[in-house]
Amino acid sequence: MRVLSEFEAKRLLADYGVPVCREVLVNSAEAACLAAAEIGYPVVLKACAPGLAHKTEHGLVEIGIAGEVEVANIAKRLLKETSEVLVQEMIRGEREFMLGMKRDLQYGPCVSFGLGGVFAEAFGDVAIALAPVGENEAAALLDGIRGVGILGPYRGMPAVDRSTLVRAIVGLGQLALDHPDITEIDINPLIVNGANPVAVDALVVISPISPL
Repeated sequence: MRVLSEFEAKRLLADYGVPVCREVLVNSAEAACLAAAEIGYPVVLKACAPGLAHKTEHGLVEIGIAGEVEVANIAKRLLKETSEVLVQEMIRGEREFMLGMKRDLQYGPCVSFGLGGVFAEAFGDVAIALAPVGENEAAALLDGIRGVGILGPYRGMPAVDRSTLVRAIVGLGQLALDHPDITEIDINPLIVNGANPVAVDALVVISPISPL
């Protein structure tokens, strides 16, 4: 089994229509500062390497970094743990969803959509469809969760851009068909910034026979 780095995973997902946050991969504190200035403060810094999972639990993620000195110091610390660091834009939003794919031995690739964030497993509010997933099926998947109401206008927030979610779900199904060596994809959280869903973290697992 091989796990792509977060940067590699997001580049692959972006090719299939999944909206991802702006980010720059760097290997020095100086480059991190330049990337942060280009992206605009505040930013997020993450250690980045193939096989690196559960970064938050290991203290390898820092959010809301507001200045150059802080970026440089955090980048230096993270670079003691890994050779590269991701500098990401800080995405804010009160609604979080997840997208995923798991390859079932009997049914093949299964695409999922549901409530995301730290309580995703606790709520277990997920709808599943078999790939390939057409646009109508993707739209039905959105309506298949119990929390479908928060996709609409909610507590002063605008309705979520459903067309972007539909495109991402369809793309995820196609990605699974195009890459039979990919066994699992986990996009969580997909934060809704205004009306726009944006993937801020992603995991892609590849089988040992992978040509990638």
